[in-house]
Amino acid sequence: MSDWKAKRFWEKADATQVEGGFSVTLDGRAIKTPAKSPLVMPSMAMALAVAKEWGAQEDQIDPRTMPVTRSANAAIDKVTPQFAEVADLIAAYGGSDLLCYRADGPDTLVKRQKDRWDPLLERAKQEFEAPLNVTSGVIPVAQPEDSLANLSKQVHAQTPFQLAGLHDLVSISGSLILGLAATRGWADLDELWGLSRIDETWQEEQWGEDEEATALAESKRLEFLHAASFYELANPNAGAA
Repeated sequence: MSDWKAKRFWEKADATQVEGGFSVTLDGRAIKTPAKSPLVMPSMAMALAVAKEWGAQEDQIDPRTMPVTRSANAAIDKVTPQFAEVADLIAAYGGSDLLCYRADGPDTLVKRQKDRWDPLLERAKQEFEAPLNVTSGVIPVAQPEDSLANLSKQVHAQTPFQLAGLHDLVSISGSLILGLAATRGWADLDELWGLSRIDETWQEEQWGEDEEATALAESKRLEFLHAASFYELANPNAGAA
């Protein structure tokens, strides 16, 4: 979709209820995905967001300004036909979760990681029955099979649209626990994003900011926030009074 250079050809974009969910029409004609599947979404709130993106396009369509549309297309064209593979890919993060790999030093960084990451691991232990082992350094640490199985169940229980959002939350943060925490509302999203960047933030405190790295981090933060928002929109009751 990034190479698509079509020009605007419609006057009005409308969200509408259709068989199996909600869609968007352009002057009465239903939108389809890049793979030519009907763009049927799970909530009116998502359809309204997509309609708003299409309505905001000017002479030339810019897919970069249509994140909800892109994510919905991915849920239908990419996640749905290979749901199990995508779910397995996400679940695999539990075996090497960012929160389980701690610094050897200095003590201030070690303490910061412990203070801020341990509560999330404890909550995962309680809510998902998934205690995880913690190690220092980069040498892999084995995780309990039951814990990985229980985390995998959480991932496989998602809908394709939810899985599309969860995929980005996990891959951007590097942590299955942080991704699931974002979908469960365990903490403010910016706080969770900050937890994924404890090491980078500590380095910046020691050596100062790098403008290019800061710009890249901000781009990823916005992607993380979008993924969480899309996950919410995937709830059939999203936007309901």
